Amino acid sequence: MKNQGTLLILFVIHLNIAAQNQRIRDYGIEIGVLKTGIHNCITDVKGVKVGHTTLIKGDNIRTGVTAILPHDGNIFQSKVPAAIYLGNGFGKLAGYSQVKELGTIETPIILTNTLSVPAASDALITYTLAQKENLEVRSVNAVVGETNDGWLNDIRGRHIKEQHVLNAINNAKGGVVKEGNVGAGTGTICFQYKGGIGTSSRLIPKIYGAYTVGVLVQTNFGGVFELNGAPIAKELDNYPRQYTYDVDGSCMIIVMTDAPLNARNLERMAKRAIMGLAKTGGIASNGSGDYVIAVSTAEENRVSHKNKSLFEQKKVLKNGAMTPLFLATIEATEEAILNSLFAANTMKGRAGHQVQAIPLDKILEIMRKYNKLIEKK
Repeated sequence: MKNQGTLLILFVIHLNIAAQNQRIRDYGIEIGVLKTGIHNCITDVKGVKVGHTTLIKGDNIRTGVTAILPHDGNIFQSKVPAAIYLGNGFGKLAGYSQVKELGTIETPIILTNTLSVPAASDALITYTLAQKENLEVRSVNAVVGETNDGWLNDIRGRHIKEQHVLNAINNAKGGVVKEGNVGAGTGTICFQYKGGIGTSSRLIPKIYGAYTVGVLVQTNFGGVFELNGAPIAKELDNYPRQYTYDVDGSCMIIVMTDAPLNARNLERMAKRAIMGLAKTGGIASNGSGDYVIAVSTAEENRVSHKNKSLFEQKKVLKNGAMTPLFLATIEATEEAILNSLFAANTMKGRAGHQVQAIPLDKILEIMRKYNKLIEKK
């Protein structure tokens, strides 16, 4: 066991090595009109935690796991209202049908690479069955999303193991979320630049409920890159010509809110996240798996697994109260995607392939040209 532990330490590169600290707001780029939460992360939603495991080894392993926990209790016993929306379904999202049918999620949400979905699902089953309250559990609906990191990563090697997933879950915490080349975003590509993990949040004004909306993304998609309305791809002459690999890919979007919502209105929120993706220039191509998982963390609306009553009484927001949450979802999704690009570093991986980080100086110059920067005094 000692040797295995040593190997694990060698395989897992700590996150502060893999990610930058800069985000778009550090450069005077502000998306939207709503205020952000204190950390401008999905963890601004009370109780939400995020953990990463990052695997960088040798010349060809560039992958990882990201775990998102809606609360720190037993999620199987205290399920959360949820919905999943398919922007384009060229993907391998596990657990979709039960969430669609019952409107709840009962495990942490795991993001990883395409061929590691089975390993991550198995790990979620292990995690759930190991909890003391779950000794009689005979069925687990593990929710696992993915994007394909096979350009930079030896994806066929299936290097993600159960322990990597469990580590991401057990290391999950609130506060600042590390972005860029970390976790499930270690080997991803976005708009032909290095993508990764990104996050953002928005606060709903008090008059409309004072709720928080947080978004986390795993970006691995293409299109015609725009930044706060500035035509970056056009200015840099870097946009699709083949309409195959230069636009294909996927984006996983996780939306969390403390607003008391049912699955139907969570799905309506999830649809708006795709609008946020579109504002960055994403086109949801034929070969793109663009999925949104939306969750309400409101404690009073959780679904008890042990409830023996024939009825559930819950207080949920009405349809007419949803519009501010829609706007918050769009803004936070757009900014989370952009943060994933700004935080990512140039990476070299499998077969000598190299993906460059965004050309920051050129992009800032374009932003000035279009009056899209708030210059620091």
